[in-house]
Amino acid sequence: MMLPKTNEIWLVRFPFSDLTSSKLRPALIISVHREEVILVGIFSKIPDIALQDNWVLISEQYLNFQQTGLKKSSLIRTDKIATVSKELFVKQLGFLPVDLISLVHNALKKSLNLSD
Repeated sequence: MMLPKTNEIWLVRFPFSDLTSSKLRPALIISVHREEVILVGIFSKIPDIALQDNWVLISEQYLNFQQTGLKKSSLIRTDKIATVSKELFVKQLGFLPVDLISLVHNALKKSLNLSD
């Protein structure tokens, strides 16, 4: 299996917040550290309410949507951060287009209360 790299989108057994179980879902690789990977969850359920400032919407109408490997419009939720073993990775779906990387970094700063 290929090893995950930063800014790639993978299908991962993503842990629930209470760590009792996991669900197979797309995730964006934030950082790779030896055997563990820091990632954020990608969710296809988009709420009818206004989006939070720590979420990044990837719409199917987005010019480079196909590069992501996602099947439909989705939210990158930088408030759903996890550190997981490389053993939980199933397959690479695609990658985050360059023009969205800064949006995700800004959303991460908001999730972690980091200033510039």
